[in-house]
Amino acid sequence: MELAEDWLVESLRLYQDFHAFDLSGATRVLEWIGEKGVFVAGFESSRKNEILHLILPLRLSVKENQVTETLTVQVSLHLLCISRVPVAHQGEPVPKAGLLVTSGLPGCYLQVWQTGEDNDVIEAVRTIDMQDREESLWPRVSVFSSAAPGILHGARLSGLRTVDIESQKITYSSGTSDSESLSSLQVLDADTFAFCGTSGRLGLVDTRQKWAPLETLSPSPGSSGERWCADVRNKGQGPGPCIASLGSDGQLRLLDFRNLCHPVSSAQCPVSKPSPDPELLQVTWAPGLDNCLAISGFDGTVQIYDVTSWDGKESQVEPLFTHKGHIFLEGNEVDAAPLVTTHTWHPCKPRTLLSAASDASLHVWDWVDLQASC
Repeated sequence: MELAEDWLVESLRLYQDFHAFDLSGATRVLEWIGEKGVFVAGFESSRKNEILHLILPLRLSVKENQVTETLTVQVSLHLLCISRVPVAHQGEPVPKAGLLVTSGLPGCYLQVWQTGEDNDVIEAVRTIDMQDREESLWPRVSVFSSAAPGILHGARLSGLRTVDIESQKITYSSGTSDSESLSSLQVLDADTFAFCGTSGRLGLVDTRQKWAPLETLSPSPGSSGERWCADVRNKGQGPGPCIASLGSDGQLRLLDFRNLCHPVSSAQCPVSKPSPDPELLQVTWAPGLDNCLAISGFDGTVQIYDVTSWDGKESQVEPLFTHKGHIFLEGNEVDAAPLVTTHTWHPCKPRTLLSAASDASLHVWDWVDLQASC
């Protein structure tokens, strides 16, 4: 309790804003809808799950420091749908279409949901079958945003396809026999996407050409137990490496697409132990800050780093900020703290993030950069 009390006092200095909310179940989906709304979806296999469209509180625009233990009054649960299956391990909104695409286990189909115009219900409008069905792997999803949106999906490189969301016709297929399992897919523009394999392989694919990705091999070919994830930052976010790749042991590598064979820099993040659930590993670039990123999936924290301070050599680095609210806000012991399941940056507020944990807690927080280096 003493650690929790110390953290609560310190939080008045560490946060510009802090809101906490208890969901009905744990989530792995936090997808922004504009600047104030976010989709949340349950993923537990032993219960009914919900998809919610949360409207976040107006108090987020207030400048005074505020720390509160509940969002029940300020959050509007605007849309609701009940499903009898684990709804989503991943969700992807379709811009300007009012649709949400979700994937989960068993990995044999994707679900497309639509927000109701005349009621407060999110309805399942179609199901997209997976041609390469993987009972043990859930498909990764990303969306090509265009006049006719396409859903890029696949559990392995061999099964990568893009399906037109309306006609459900296949508009792109990898055509490879490569069985590398995927940890992430990320559409970059109308014709290209990036992938990260669970072994750490990174690749850039041009859908206008036959399968010939610009790629790197696995970082550690002999380390079969290590898992990796990656994130590519948006164009125009300053110079320097654009790919962040995170391993389940806490190794963080920065790479440039112009030379994927040689990382720009590599560092060891201070994690107490390898990720207990590598499926929850996550690294994300800050959309409103140059050279800042966040990682989670190791414990009950979200760590933020300023990569401009790295010297390019493989050494241990210290986070610029660590969010510990999921550990201390409910009075948890550090050893028994919930595991952060996902996090996301606010699209417009530079230092505002959402994070969710295995105890169904959802936090909205705006951290103070005490070093003022970002």
